[in-house]
Amino acid sequence: MNFLLNEPAARLVTVLKARGWTVSCAESCTGGMVAAAITSVPGCSDIFREAYVAYSDEAKMRVLGVAAATLSTAGSVSESCAGEMARNLEKLTHCDLALSVTGYAGPAGGTEATPVGTVWFGIAVRGTVETFVRRFAGDREAVRFQAAATILEAAFAKVAER
Repeated sequence: MNFLLNEPAARLVTVLKARGWTVSCAESCTGGMVAAAITSVPGCSDIFREAYVAYSDEAKMRVLGVAAATLSTAGSVSESCAGEMARNLEKLTHCDLALSVTGYAGPAGGTEATPVGTVWFGIAVRGTVETFVRRFAGDREAVRFQAAATILEAAFAKVAER
């Protein structure tokens, strides 16, 4: 685990523990980096529910309930997919905070409209879902790391504001 993810993960665990909230993760391009960062924090067992690496479209449908129509029309790297991943994960795991990450880490996979480095995020907090997109530069590992750091920071900010 990249030690640079330790601080944002520790801050997220601290704020979740203070609120008595739980978290679950659904990851695609980050391949479990977000869950690994959170579970590296001592005391995370108080707040961490579960995580899924749903890399394929089939897994996104079967495990996370992403609609086939979403994947065929919007694609797996889209606002719709990230939102469905987070919303359905929240319901599936009965958590207070559900995080989703889906993107093109590269070196292949992107399109002209959605180039490599494009990552969509979803954050479901007690029934409310927000999505956002970022485009990252760098190689595959740089994109994955930046995506994991981004969702940890965004999740902390979302929980801290409540």
